Amino acid sequence: MKKLDREFYNRDSIVVARELLGKVLVHEIDGNRISAKIVETEAYMGVEDKAAHSYEGRRTPRVEVMYGEPGFTYVFMIYGMHSCFNVVVNKKGTPQAVLIRAVEPMEGLEWMAQKRFGTPYEVLTKSQRKSLTNGPGKLCRACSIDRSLNGMDLCSNELYIEGGIKEEFDIVTTKRVGIDYAEEAKDFPWRFYIKDNENVSVK
Repeated sequence: MKKLDREFYNRDSIVVARELLGKVLVHEIDGNRISAKIVETEAYMGVEDKAAHSYEGRRTPRVEVMYGEPGFTYVFMIYGMHSCFNVVVNKKGTPQAVLIRAVEPMEGLEWMAQKRFGTPYEVLTKSQRKSLTNGPGKLCRACSIDRSLNGMDLCSNELYIEGGIKEEFDIVTTKRVGIDYAEEAKDFPWRFYIKDNENVSVK
């Protein structure tokens, strides 16, 4: 499958968030290819979005990558323990990003099982398999994505996103998760997921 190019990311966060659904996140690490279909995303619209780290032009060392070129990673920590993987989008100087909230495992199931639960994939319970990558922190742990990958070029050969296999699916549009502090922005319909996909974090 063809890797997404810079131009794909050089668009509005809401547009990219929708179009990332069905695409394939790939991490090549230690001779292993870990891949998963993107099934849930959230758009963060930068300076106008009270839920965004770059709201009102906030510019700290942590968010500086968001002001750069599109198609780079923005990885941050929540609760001091869980990584969240974001894709920087839109033109340079416009600090928007898309949070990847959930993915559907494809390749590297053994790797993912060991990273998440410390056990072989075949002995995972049905509940464990369902929860393998159904959340931003879970997918980062399973796919070995952490702060060391912050600022990585998604057009490189280590961590990238492929176009995926063309398929038909319905997209559910709803409000984002866990941003009750964001006043009116908490109700903006900027979360998107593939309808009826069991890997979605919150339905």
